[in-house]
Amino acid sequence: MNSRDYYSVRTGLINPNNEIDLKVLKKLFLIAFHKLENEGYFQKYFGYYCVDAGDVLGEFGGDIASIFFVNLKKENLYPIEEKIDIYSEPDLFDVIEFLHDHCSKGVDGYYHSWNDCGHHYNSFNDLEGQKYYRELINPFLKDYSAKYKLSDDGEILVLADAGLSNLIEADIPSNDEENITSKVEKAILKFRRYRSTLDDRRDAVRELSDIFEYLKPKVKKYLNRKDESDIFNLANNFGIRHHNENQKTDYDRSIWLSWMFYFYLATIHTLLRIIEKKEHKK
Repeated sequence: MNSRDYYSVRTGLINPNNEIDLKVLKKLFLIAFHKLENEGYFQKYFGYYCVDAGDVLGEFGGDIASIFFVNLKKENLYPIEEKIDIYSEPDLFDVIEFLHDHCSKGVDGYYHSWNDCGHHYNSFNDLEGQKYYRELINPFLKDYSAKYKLSDDGEILVLADAGLSNLIEADIPSNDEENITSKVEKAILKFRRYRSTLDDRRDAVRELSDIFEYLKPKVKKYLNRKDESDIFNLANNFGIRHHNENQKTDYDRSIWLSWMFYFYLATIHTLLRIIEKKEHKK
């Protein structure tokens, strides 16, 4: 599905807009959906049509529209080909996430040659199917509007700001799952989720600042007093961790919360590496 740039684009004769709109995203999604459907990736849950047996039901049974309604709490989403023109952006993203969870690669089965009926599978691999699904969908999401990504867990996330993707994807240099690793991962997820609110982002920054508090006893050994004060006062002064009349509360949260989030995340990585290096020398 991914293509290289061809002559006119490569030589600058065409300067395409890298961002695609919702209408184009729907068309690209349908191309990927039909490819997956034709290759049997939805047979496990949605079933398939056989020229001899007729409709062969999958795990969802015969009323798939109701399955969509029960899971997504919305009507008029299925059949996808008939309803996609009226999808809003949240509708499309809901369906993309739902299909990710129910895309499964056929493993064992047979090819029904009569009238070129196709492959019919009886065993499947969900993880392989979901991986392939992401490979098809993510290039389209990356070029769409605010630029998104379907995570390994099947959640649509906002891509990291330019130049900061390595920081988001970097392994956290700590073996403390409970107090550090899981909390950092939770904060990143909360910050990057599709349509996360300013309160969600503020909570994500607060969670990172709480990790600072946890690290504070160790950090004090390796930082001078001024560095320590500058780092730990940031969240307090901007009304992130506590609330008092001396805090700055009239800042543009949509801008400054992003700065604080990446500042804290980068500094956590730095502090953990400082601690690791210093303690390794002992």
